[in-house]
Amino acid sequence: MDKILEGLVSSSHPLPLKRVIVRKVVESAEHWLDEAQCEAMFDLTTRLILEGQDPFQRQVGHQVLEAYARYHRPEFESFFNKTFVLGLLQQGYHSLDRKDVAILDYIHNGLKLIMSCPSVLDLFSLLQVEVLRMVCERPEPQLCARLSDLLTDFVQCIPKGKLSITFCQQLVRTIGHFQCVSTQEKELREYVSQVTKVSNLLQNIWKAEPSTLLPSLQEVFASISSTDTSFEPSVALASLVQHIPLQMITVLIRSLTTDPNVKDASMTQALCRMIDWLSWPLAQHVDTWVIALLKGLAAVQKFTILIDVTLLKIELIIPYIVNLVHSFKSDGLPSSTAFLVQLTELIHCMMYHYSGFPDLYEPILEAIKDFPKPSEEKIKLILNQSAWTSQSNSLASCLSRLSGKSETGKTGLINLGNTCYMNSVIQALFMATDFRRQVLSLNLNGCNSLMKKLQHLFAFLAHTQREAYAPRVFFEASRPPWFTPRSQQDCSEYLRFLLDRLHEEEKILKVQSSHKPSESLGCNETSLQEVASKAAVLTESPCTSDGEKTLIEKMFGGKLRTHICCLNCRSTSQKVEAFTDLSLAFCPSSSIENLSFQDPASSPNTQDGGLMQADEPGPSEEPGVYNPAKGAFVCDLAMNERMLGSPSDEFCCTENTCVPSESSRILVNKDVPQKPGGGSTPSVTDLLNYFLAPEILTGDNQYYCENCASLQNAEKTMQITEEPEYLILTLLRFSYDQKYHVRRKILDNVSLPLVLELPVKRTTSFSSLSESWSIDVDFTDISENLAKKLKPSGTEETCCSRLVPYLLSSVVVHSGISSESGHYYSYARNITGTESSYQMCHQSETLALASSQSHLLGRNSPGAVIEQDLENKEMSKEWFLFNDSRVTFTSFQSVQKITSRFPKDTAYVLLYKKQNSTNSLSGNSSTSGLWVNGDPPLQKELMDAITKDNKLYLQEQELNARARALQAASASCSFRPNGFDDNDPPGSCGPTGGGGGGGFNTVGRLVF
Repeated sequence: MDKILEGLVSSSHPLPLKRVIVRKVVESAEHWLDEAQCEAMFDLTTRLILEGQDPFQRQVGHQVLEAYARYHRPEFESFFNKTFVLGLLQQGYHSLDRKDVAILDYIHNGLKLIMSCPSVLDLFSLLQVEVLRMVCERPEPQLCARLSDLLTDFVQCIPKGKLSITFCQQLVRTIGHFQCVSTQEKELREYVSQVTKVSNLLQNIWKAEPSTLLPSLQEVFASISSTDTSFEPSVALASLVQHIPLQMITVLIRSLTTDPNVKDASMTQALCRMIDWLSWPLAQHVDTWVIALLKGLAAVQKFTILIDVTLLKIELIIPYIVNLVHSFKSDGLPSSTAFLVQLTELIHCMMYHYSGFPDLYEPILEAIKDFPKPSEEKIKLILNQSAWTSQSNSLASCLSRLSGKSETGKTGLINLGNTCYMNSVIQALFMATDFRRQVLSLNLNGCNSLMKKLQHLFAFLAHTQREAYAPRVFFEASRPPWFTPRSQQDCSEYLRFLLDRLHEEEKILKVQSSHKPSESLGCNETSLQEVASKAAVLTESPCTSDGEKTLIEKMFGGKLRTHICCLNCRSTSQKVEAFTDLSLAFCPSSSIENLSFQDPASSPNTQDGGLMQADEPGPSEEPGVYNPAKGAFVCDLAMNERMLGSPSDEFCCTENTCVPSESSRILVNKDVPQKPGGGSTPSVTDLLNYFLAPEILTGDNQYYCENCASLQNAEKTMQITEEPEYLILTLLRFSYDQKYHVRRKILDNVSLPLVLELPVKRTTSFSSLSESWSIDVDFTDISENLAKKLKPSGTEETCCSRLVPYLLSSVVVHSGISSESGHYYSYARNITGTESSYQMCHQSETLALASSQSHLLGRNSPGAVIEQDLENKEMSKEWFLFNDSRVTFTSFQSVQKITSRFPKDTAYVLLYKKQNSTNSLSGNSSTSGLWVNGDPPLQKELMDAITKDNKLYLQEQELNARARALQAASASCSFRPNGFDDNDPPGSCGPTGGGGGGGFNTVGRLVF
């Protein structure tokens, strides 16, 4: 009969005829056959089932085998024995591999046929061992699903006792290795079905043997918490979550979060992969477990893990908010409106908590302007409901990873951990074109100074191909010793320290270059002392010629003269100090309109040939010492009340002849603090007026007059005698609250003029006195107070006043409400020494004369006309917004409106560039074209370093491109409609869960 059947299935007869004959063969199974004939029939049908060339042959094999096994059960029991089954599982069948699913299907059907036979017990024992071996070999999803079908129908084949725990653990590991490379929906659905069968098998085992549940979950956590980069567990593990009893959440989460053996890195990895599980189709309770774990970590204050996970898995929704709002607005449903109200609240909370990104938030504000804005109290309440505290600006760190190459052509600076205070200052200095070119043109080969590191940093910012540069070397070299690493600092304090360091280093290098021992290259103790003494002489004797000045003095150095007049005896003293920045305090709003600058006759001759009086220097001060860290006289951080009188009538070239009466000038009393009020917005010009206005020293600030030998009321007047190339203005926004002992921020808006006219009073002396204290002393007499040995003030001087025009170059903005927290970013543009100087000097001279009978620098000054004209022309010019790694185009309008749009974002440090008819800097060759058309050529050492790094960057890009290509080739697709593409942003870790396992790894990201 077997020969007839074999010939039939391989013949060319019509298929209906074959079916009729097969039916006859099946019916003949009822007849008696000897053992040899039965075995031959079983061999034939087994071969047809496992090796059939077409579905018809395999179908015939199943039909005939089932019929003959039913009627000849003892013979089939003898045929389907342990040896035969073991051979199938371990060696396969002829050309069929042992891992082929057909073999498992055959064994599954064979067990059904001999279920009532005693020998089946032997097969169960055999299969308990073999299924464990098969699972340990990490079978593919299809084979594992067929094995699950077999074990679901024949639970007797599941390993027992301790082996059941091992079997469950190995089955979990097997699921972690599942992969699906297909992109077709049919194959994806089949894959999900296969995984579901395996997870259902585990659920059945857990129910039958509860002791296997906890070890299985431990194995799941071990898989997803592994930090081994060579293996990424499949997102298919999410299919197990729905089978974990929810009653176990509290116990399991507490155990995980308090286990000292679970490292933070492992917990971070596990939580990230659980978030990836959210992409698994039909998964239940995954979100419940993720939220429970987040809350559990927050309960034990493991905020570092929470923040790291947020940054790794957060979906940057900002670019999609505008379209989302418009979409919900258009449908007009009540539920949509309610959703938008809630979304608006959350958006305002986000902008409040992560301030400092105006370029991102402005379109969003426009989109949600029709919805109510929550109060600040409500925002704080929402944020405090579940706060994860961190010293870092998390969103800034996130955006630094997500930002791509800027279309501006400018290079960002990577935030190294709350280093935005340095980044904003460096970008402002880099955009100071003349300063940058001077730094890049320096010959510093063989030198390891801070200026060399700044040159290196500027060169990379100018020529690197990276989207953002990490200034680690410069940060370590320039960080003030008292600055705590990875904590927020004051950018103004950092800027002063930086300029001071650069200035002092250059002075020392100049002394060393002029003191080169001829006998030895080494410096002995004597030579070191000589170098130090010469450096001290340079410090005490202010440089008068440009050739002797340091680069910092040339670029940022100015001179400020201070007159102090005793109101009792009328004796006066004066002092000239160098400054690199002016610190401007806020003035009472009632004073703004009445402020003007004093007549230069504020240093009068004394009656009866009295002596000029110098105020006593502090313990750390010496007359004439250049001290950039101190800068100008720093006004009180508290608000100061001024006593107003009539403004002066004249501001012109004159001589020091008399003391103006108190009624002809503005008097200032800084003893009584007062907060600015009123509705008008002060401008930088107003703050500068307030800074230079005369001040009355009374009360605790009384002046010790040597002539009167007692504390007396006095008048102090300050005048700028030499203007810098770059004028740095710091707005004193941080005041000390003596009641609560904290530094508070003044959030008042300040108008930023594009054109600033700085009053400068140059003094020409016909004596040989230098612009230092007017003193006549023996400088070797250190024990006595130098400021008390004064020279009569009969020196004949001529003061010439003029307004020097400056253009706004950069603005450093502080976002936040405290100096110890918040974020810094900067607006800047390129301005060269001769740019926009059209008729500016001539106009400024005309203004000086026209203003002699009006308020200088007041709101109605003729300079306002020039400013408006320049403002209109500059609106269209390129401004840049530097926000750590992000660099974007912006406009001066954005700079002006920053505080009105974002109340916590306030201008803090301003950089103004002096406008010259010609470039006055020595060493700048206009004929070479380098100083007009671009930066100077770099030295070979710098160029080689940049070229090497650019090549390295290109290699990194190539490797990343290859990795992305491989990932794209192996990654499966999700169930998103229309082939929605959700690629990882450049530089982000992205949702890599499933590493080819599961195929749904593009969905699972937390959205905040």
